[in-house]
Amino acid sequence: MQKDKILGYLGLATRAGRAVSGEFSVEKSVRQNRAKLVIVSEEASENSRKNFHNLCTYYKIPLYFFGSKEELGAACGKELRVSVAVEDEGLARAAIRQLEQN
Repeated sequence: MQKDKILGYLGLATRAGRAVSGEFSVEKSVRQNRAKLVIVSEEASENSRKNFHNLCTYYKIPLYFFGSKEELGAACGKELRVSVAVEDEGLARAAIRQLEQN
């Protein structure tokens, strides 16, 4: 149930144009201080995990490891996605509440 809500928030953010996916786009969003939340797939490589952890720690962006590549991709209307950044403050807060309960 919680998983569906989180993926629903990602889908909403994507349809609203307030989410970006893919490593390059997410990094760019974080570096430009637009990202309010970063979600990385649990299946991500150790190198990707470390890269996003360091990046999000430096820029003080909440980072969560959640879901599979397929689930994140489907929520964004794409095929496979390792990372997603939510750029909307309200949707990011709502997703974080659900992620904390998960």
